[in-house]
Amino acid sequence: MRTVDDWQDYKILATSEGMKLERWKDVILLRPDPQVIWKGGDLYGRKGIHAVYRRSEKGGGGWDVRAQFPAEWTVCYRDLKFKIKPMGFKHTGLFPEQAVNWNAMRALIENARAQGREVKVLNLFAYTGGASVACAKSGATVTHVDAAKGMVERAGENARLSGVDSGIRYIVDDCMKFVAREIRRGNRYDAVIMDPPSYGRGPNGETWKIEENLFSFVSDCAKLLVDNPLFFLINSYTTGLQPEVLKNILTLTLGGFEGVTEAYEVGIPTDEGINLPCGASGLFTGRRL
Repeated sequence: MRTVDDWQDYKILATSEGMKLERWKDVILLRPDPQVIWKGGDLYGRKGIHAVYRRSEKGGGGWDVRAQFPAEWTVCYRDLKFKIKPMGFKHTGLFPEQAVNWNAMRALIENARAQGREVKVLNLFAYTGGASVACAKSGATVTHVDAAKGMVERAGENARLSGVDSGIRYIVDDCMKFVAREIRRGNRYDAVIMDPPSYGRGPNGETWKIEENLFSFVSDCAKLLVDNPLFFLINSYTTGLQPEVLKNILTLTLGGFEGVTEAYEVGIPTDEGINLPCGASGLFTGRRL
């Protein structure tokens, strides 16, 4: 497992019975987490909690506010800044464990830039732009694609906070349709990032199921890579999808390129002295010229 332990504005304080207690700068939130199947202390009774996300028996859920806190605020990770806002379905607008992948991608981009290479990155299912902002901050030109207009707008806010808005092109579209058009146009990218959901619908009712669509979609995305790609990253939160599955998909679809493929769990250390699993990633790194 790869973990990140240098967050200053984020911390997992405790975990127990399907919940995690988090500090987002000065705000304490208690949210569900499906990986927490063990029993710890009574998290609901902890002092200082600002809000608890409670699921509804009818589906969805909402925030039970216990103490006043801002509707939205900013957190920092190194030289990056992101807006946090508790939203529906327990989201806050950021996945802190992805700092592991931000660091890896930034190192690859900065090394390529130091050798005089311009880097074009395609970020698919890009959400609020954590990866887009990280890559742009290191000098890449990023095309950010997501079907949800609100999330793309939030990505723009995050980019402006970090001073990289001019380095990102924002596209509100179904990712599969966008990739198909880019193939027809003959456009090419040095790197591809994708963070696909388990299930989703596009703006016109398009259906995405990760078990049925991921392999063929990665195969299509491989057609957008330059002859010597810098990297290809797949991240997945789908419970039960093992890292080796992502490695196998990359190995089978990127067989025509020289490089190294690896896969790993992603997690965050907690104050309890354990690591909380937060998904899996597969990373192809191309051969350096």
